[in-house]
Amino acid sequence: MVAADPMEFPGILRHLTEVKSTTVPVAWSRSARFGNHQLVLAANGAGAPRAASAVDAALQGFPAEAIVSTGFCGALAPELQIADVVVGSAISTGSRTFPALYPACPRMHQIGVVCSIDHVAQTAEEKRRLRSGGGSVVEMEAAGVAERAAALGVPFYCVRVVTDLACEDMANDFNRALRPDGHFATISILRDTLRNPLVRLPELLRLRSRCVRAARVLGDFIADCRF
Repeated sequence: MVAADPMEFPGILRHLTEVKSTTVPVAWSRSARFGNHQLVLAANGAGAPRAASAVDAALQGFPAEAIVSTGFCGALAPELQIADVVVGSAISTGSRTFPALYPACPRMHQIGVVCSIDHVAQTAEEKRRLRSGGGSVVEMEAAGVAERAAALGVPFYCVRVVTDLACEDMANDFNRALRPDGHFATISILRDTLRNPLVRLPELLRLRSRCVRAARVLGDFIADCRF
C-alpha cells in the first residue's frame, strides 16, 4: 500500500498486527500482518515520481500480489462529502489512463475516475475543470503507482478518502510549501498563515480534523475489503 504521508495510515494500522519498521529505502515504511496476508505500507512524499519510487523500493524485497494506492483526495464530484470513500475505476493523468480493479467491500463507497495531477488542486474553479473531464476525485500519487503496477504486471487498486470538497477554495498555498522531498514545509505554511490568521489558521485546524476522521474511515473500509 502506497500513500504520500504516514498520517494517511493510522486508520489502517489499527487493524493490523505484527507492525514493524522495515529497511525499505523510502521516507516511511512498515511491514505488518492483516489476517493471513503480509503487507508493506510505504509513504514517500507527494507526487507521482515519489510514489513510483516507493513501489520500486518496496518490491525489491517484497513480491507483492497486489499494489494499492491509498490516502487522501479532494472531491471533484459535488455530491461527495468529507470522509466519503472513493474506489478508483481508472486513473487519469490527462494524457494517459490506467485501469484499476475493484476490491470487494460491503461498506458504503463511491466508484469513479481518479484525476492524478502534479500539484494540489486549490480552487473550486480548477476542480470544476477537472470534473468536466470526467474525474470524481483528485490527488497526486496514484498515476505513479498505477504506471509501475502496469509495467510490472501486478494487479492495481486505488482507494481514496475525501478531505476537501469540490466547492472549496484553499486559503493556504500548499503548492508553495511543497518541498523537493515531497513533504510540505510546516514552517512555511505557518509563516504564511500569520499573514491572514483569521482565515488561514481555522482552515488548517479544520483540515487537520478532517484528515484524522478520514484516515479512520479509510482504515475501517480497507479492513473490510477483499483485494
